[in-house]
Amino acid sequence: MKKIDYKSIAKEVINLEVKALQKLKKSLNQNFDRAVNAIVNCQSKIILCGVGKSGIIANKISATFSSIGSPSFSLSANDCSHGDMGSISKKDILILISNSGNSVELKNIINYANRNKILLIGITSKKNSILFKNSDIRLLTPEVKEAGLDMVPTSSTINQLSIGDALAISTLKKRKINNFDFKKYHPSGSLGEKLKTVEDLMLTNNNVPFIDENTSMIKALKIMTKKKLGTLIALNKRKHTTGIITDGQIRRYNSKNISLNSLKVKNVMTKNPIKVEKDTLATKALSIMNEKKITSLCVFNKKKKSITIGIIHIHNILNKKIY
Repeated sequence: MKKIDYKSIAKEVINLEVKALQKLKKSLNQNFDRAVNAIVNCQSKIILCGVGKSGIIANKISATFSSIGSPSFSLSANDCSHGDMGSISKKDILILISNSGNSVELKNIINYANRNKILLIGITSKKNSILFKNSDIRLLTPEVKEAGLDMVPTSSTINQLSIGDALAISTLKKRKINNFDFKKYHPSGSLGEKLKTVEDLMLTNNNVPFIDENTSMIKALKIMTKKKLGTLIALNKRKHTTGIITDGQIRRYNSKNISLNSLKVKNVMTKNPIKVEKDTLATKALSIMNEKKITSLCVFNKKKKSITIGIIHIHNILNKKIY
């Protein structure tokens, strides 16, 4: 029995799908822009629906829209004919996905959308289909060769998924959604951890080791020992941050046999400590610490850079497994 070369099969499948995506890329036109603008201006929900494999793609695209703050859900085409069309309101946008555009299950949904003047975006590869002819905005995907008997939905579903992703990311760009907006919709899991800011992890209030810059170093060392952070933040009379003292500095003084007994904090501190704004990503703060070979950063509010509102220690970040 001849051994099957599975790697060659895999490469053939991937090549077919790459070619399909290349055709899709060339096929984009002004209707894509119209679809994005309609989605951006939608004051209600984005509802996606498909049949079979297209229904699975609809689920994924809907989840992507929701993840960027565009309320969305997917409907089963079959269930729509048994009451679920009541979920669709006149202010919604309905996106129907079907490679053939002639699936029997879609006809009732198309009629419902047209009757109730619900904006319908159709994604199909057939110009003569019911879906194409009855859509308000028509996204025509190119006809492509499927992998496996030229029948198994592969290249066509890759195109459906990609145009859905393109719509979602275009919407994200248009709405100027940034990391902090995205974080709102991903508070947990690995994405949530990666999007944590300095403000989420920093020490505040009485946990911040503040000290007057005119305090004697003898007293400063006692406070440093008590706070157990190996760091002191020096303030002037106006409560503005003027410097920082670390246990590393203390060790360097001791190694040089320099007595600290007669010195004040301002004589020992490093002036103008490195600071970060409270909305800085924790990963960025960690990068700064590694680059500068330090273990703590002062945190400020954008409007008052001279006032420290918190301190972020490298352990605060690493303990959350943010690397």
